Amino acid sequence: MDLPERPPQESPQPLKTLNTGSSPHASERHERLMNPLAVTSWRGNHRARWIVVLALLTAPLTKVCNAQAIPSTQPFLTLVAHWANYNHAEYLDFIDEAQPDLAQVGFYGAHFWGLASTEHGGGYPAHLPVRGLQECGAWFEWLNREIHQRHTKVIGHMNVKFLIGDLDSEAGPRGFFDFYQNHWNPDLLGPRPEANARDLLELDRDQRPRESTTYRIGGMKEYWACLVNPSWREVLKRWVKAGIERGLDGFIVNYFYRHDCHCQHCQQAFRQYLGQAFSKTALQAMGIRNLETHSFPDIGAWHDPKESTPLRRAALRFSQIANQEAFQEVFVEYGRSLKPDLTVAQWNHLGDFGQISGDEKCLLPGDLWGPHEDYFWYSTGGAANFTKLAEGMLGEGTLQGRYLQGATEGKPYTLGKYEHVRIRAAIAELAANGGMPMGFYTRFTDPLARAEIVRYYRFLSRNRTLFLNRQPYSEAILLYPRTQIHEGNLEGLERFKKIGRFLLDQHVLFEVLPDDSIRLPLAPHQKTVIDPKHSNGIERSRRSFGSRFSAPQTTRVSASRSEHSLTLHFVNYDRREKEDGSMGAGIADEKPIATPPISVDFQLPAGARIGEAFFLTPEAPQAIPLTILQTGQRLRLTVPSFLVYGLVDLRLQ
Repeated sequence: MDLPERPPQESPQPLKTLNTGSSPHASERHERLMNPLAVTSWRGNHRARWIVVLALLTAPLTKVCNAQAIPSTQPFLTLVAHWANYNHAEYLDFIDEAQPDLAQVGFYGAHFWGLASTEHGGGYPAHLPVRGLQECGAWFEWLNREIHQRHTKVIGHMNVKFLIGDLDSEAGPRGFFDFYQNHWNPDLLGPRPEANARDLLELDRDQRPRESTTYRIGGMKEYWACLVNPSWREVLKRWVKAGIERGLDGFIVNYFYRHDCHCQHCQQAFRQYLGQAFSKTALQAMGIRNLETHSFPDIGAWHDPKESTPLRRAALRFSQIANQEAFQEVFVEYGRSLKPDLTVAQWNHLGDFGQISGDEKCLLPGDLWGPHEDYFWYSTGGAANFTKLAEGMLGEGTLQGRYLQGATEGKPYTLGKYEHVRIRAAIAELAANGGMPMGFYTRFTDPLARAEIVRYYRFLSRNRTLFLNRQPYSEAILLYPRTQIHEGNLEGLERFKKIGRFLLDQHVLFEVLPDDSIRLPLAPHQKTVIDPKHSNGIERSRRSFGSRFSAPQTTRVSASRSEHSLTLHFVNYDRREKEDGSMGAGIADEKPIATPPISVDFQLPAGARIGEAFFLTPEAPQAIPLTILQTGQRLRLTVPSFLVYGLVDLRLQ
């Protein structure tokens, strides 16, 4: 069973009394997180904002990054991730063959500590290989050593708050609560931060622990720890330390949600946030006359955009800022104090650009969107894992990928597509759009799937210079309407999706940039900027662009640029679909149909001269020289027929 796309259907949640902590940067961090308006106030001045934008759009070829952003120091190219079957006899041989940069495997959070000593740990969600806290911990240490010997970094899954167990039963506490009361090892973890595990939990308005029975693993209930609670953050720090000691290179945070929690920490922190972020007049407009005594019906997070209000969005923004505060304190500041090169990431959800009702970062100020993560994981869930080619549905995450490529400032990202059929297309899609191809939900125990993963990963490795340290090359910028989303208005988002898909169908070379980013794209003065917040954005998207490709609409085209070359990327989604409309059982049902030859009339950047051109595809062992004709800044060539992924390497003189 796979990771759920979101927690059981409940309102989202707030943050706790934000702990300024003992870090030398804690005071500054606390002020910035609690008062995001202070670091983003330039956006509030419309005239000043557009003066900045116009200056950027007419500047020379320079890349200006958000001052808060910290560039990745790890050039990750490929990833495999597994929640199950990682104890299979062939797993390490598969790692040997695929040679991924990262293996996202193993469990070091609440799944491990709450279930490893029970008879239920071997099933969903963690599929733990052996029973017993000590025994399972030792097994993960062994696995980490084995993976390191294969020159791959190990990233452990860290469930930060989803607790399986019973607070009390006829037999006493079960699951997580049994661990906390009876199996907490002070020699390994230090003293318990709270005597009673109940004091770590999210609470409803009546101060009862929030519970659900969605999964009923071992007949137990589900509870949620509160990330705003300083004692729970201490629990997480102990688990981080234990994971590092077991040989981890980093963590990816799972179940990174906040719900409608009314614990004392959340109430205090929410009042503090509102008091710092809003004037008394604004608070009164939200129905709050006395902030200190106001009774909040909910302090939620995700909600139906049609039912959104300024107060509900304030609670959602508070929730997401609070979660970032916890992430920074536990993993960035504390984790990197133990291991300075600790790799950190978050498992987040995007779907088909679900905003306000989804996406763990949808209302974060741009400055806090992701400055400390080394790579970004976004799940598209069921939005991009099926095709209806006759209706123009390619089952793709291309637009999501280009949004993440722009939003992440070029750091590695990946898409969780829940795809086990079109494995080659899923890998190619990420490689072509600046992402990090991954092997999640790819069944290495299936010989056909394993062979293609290995084939494609080795192809990427052989041509590593074409994929690392590159910039998108485009003729247009499609703005992502983040500022409008923050106002609760999703009209621009719907136009963004419509325009983006139109541009993809027309094979326009475009990139996506959030409209509150101050990053300067490559050569912006040569590009058309399309703003979907305005109705004429659709008309601007219909203008003629420089480059032209004869590819069918089942093919996507993108381009990238590195120091010595330009690269054209082609991903083919055409396939023989099953007559019953299902996707199929595995890679045997991918059944791609090769493209026809594609004519290219490419608009080169000013002054560029192409010396040689080569065609590459994972299905061919060698690069194929291409005949090219350059007239001024126009380059003409023909791309040979290919199966799923084809590249044209244009080498600059």
